[in-house]
Amino acid sequence: RAVAVGTPADVRRALAALAAGRLDPALVLGETGGTVRTALLFTGQGSQRPGTGRELYARYPRFAEALDEVVAKLDPLLTGPEADTAPYSLKDVLFAGDGTPEAAALHETGWTQPALFALGTALYHLVRSWGVRPGVLLGHSIGGITAAHAAGVLSLDDACALVAARARLMQALPQGGAMYSVQATEDEVLPLLDGLEDQVSLAAVNSPGSVVVAGDEDAAERVAAHFAGQGRATRRLRVSHAFHSPRMDAVLDAYRRVAEGLTYHEPAVPVV
Repeated sequence: RAVAVGTPADVRRALAALAAGRLDPALVLGETGGTVRTALLFTGQGSQRPGTGRELYARYPRFAEALDEVVAKLDPLLTGPEADTAPYSLKDVLFAGDGTPEAAALHETGWTQPALFALGTALYHLVRSWGVRPGVLLGHSIGGITAAHAAGVLSLDDACALVAARARLMQALPQGGAMYSVQATEDEVLPLLDGLEDQVSLAAVNSPGSVVVAGDEDAAERVAAHFAGQGRATRRLRVSHAFHSPRMDAVLDAYRRVAEGLTYHEPAVPVV
């Protein structure tokens, strides 16, 4: 089976690659057999868009109820004395129109991560109300906390505390670095990182043929350029910092202290 996802241009390119027997970052390949389980993947940073969820909020009471509950927990954490953000409500940032200060704030890490957690949690409650019962949950970056909460590992209070701390600590780091999505396998990328471990890292393996590299701008750009020169698809991600790279090391101790103060439970649904 094959699934093509993305913009119309992405889908056309992916289908052409499928017909030619090539990999493409917008193409997901797999085989099914035996018992089929539903997996839900919670997204990470870079997927945020102004106005996301606005129509769902107006149309589905369960989505609105869940989103309001999360926002009520997060707002005091995002605008309190430790926060370095403007005094908006998270819902104002989520539903802001293009060109407004609130819409611009959505792309600041301090707001982006809480926004994605709130949206992911509300979407989970919505699909559950439709009868969807996932067999496994996955999370991409900040989506890992969303998955942990959905699985019952973290209470809503603890999940919100962790999300707010993560966002605040990362936002406080000096901006810089870069992240690139690259049409390449893990084995193709790793040799290019030898000796550069303090500058650039393999940040994510999205599929067998699509990875993300992150780190110092020059180093990450060189890796992306290597594959672009081979005609591979590459894309710089719209993020303020080089996440999942050595540039995050400075906040690890503070983040660990927050995580150690939380209560963890056995997951009710497997989390990958």
